[in-house]
Amino acid sequence: MKLTYEDKHVLITGAGAGIGRALALAYAEQGALPIIADKNEEGLEQTALLLEEAGYHSLSITADMSKPEEITRLLQDIQTLVGRLDIVINNAGFGIWKSPYDLEIEEWDSVVNTNLRGTFVCSREAAKLMRTTGGGAIVNISSTRAMMSEPNSEAYAASKGGILSLTHAMAVSLGPDRITVNAICPGWIETGDYSQLDEADHTQHPSQRVGKPEDVARACLYLTDPQNDFVTGTHITLDGGMTRRMIYEE
Repeated sequence: MKLTYEDKHVLITGAGAGIGRALALAYAEQGALPIIADKNEEGLEQTALLLEEAGYHSLSITADMSKPEEITRLLQDIQTLVGRLDIVINNAGFGIWKSPYDLEIEEWDSVVNTNLRGTFVCSREAAKLMRTTGGGAIVNISSTRAMMSEPNSEAYAASKGGILSLTHAMAVSLGPDRITVNAICPGWIETGDYSQLDEADHTQHPSQRVGKPEDVARACLYLTDPQNDFVTGTHITLDGGMTRRMIYEE
């Protein structure tokens, strides 16, 4: 039986660890060729090795998503090496947790340029290739921090909020080229040792558990399924219900 993603080429940024690594494995299991990108060469090699040990092929390309010229080179390499691109998961990103009184402009720029500008440039360059081969799907990893905040998260929150706006704007612009653009807003996704979490970590969630990278992967598989091309310009909040829970201090 032909798998949904058989013969599909999927670019996953930030694939050197955590959610990106889980995404690479999930798409490989569904028959796709994961094209994994990260600025961390060591992490990228580890992901490629895990895929190889599981019996899957992949293509690894080192790229820093804060540098537009490296993103352009990344997409040029993909065109040269495999000739087409069907799916992009813009997962690369990070945060700096620092008081707004102390946050340096260079620190602000580093977060926004990686998370928001990097997502835009990667989406645009990927779309140039996608539109020549019949379209595709883009998923941007935002965050529940686009809608709610903790102290000292200004740069991260601004970048993730910008990703939501970018998502619906690009969905409208790229729709005529048969390219869908959606976002996922994860809450607490545990990428470390899940067994070390306290019971309270889980039970504070209406879902009664903390999220896992595989939860994000399943949402991406839904949004990039060719049969779901009527879903575009929107986002999925993946947080175990936490953004809907009212919390008061006692």
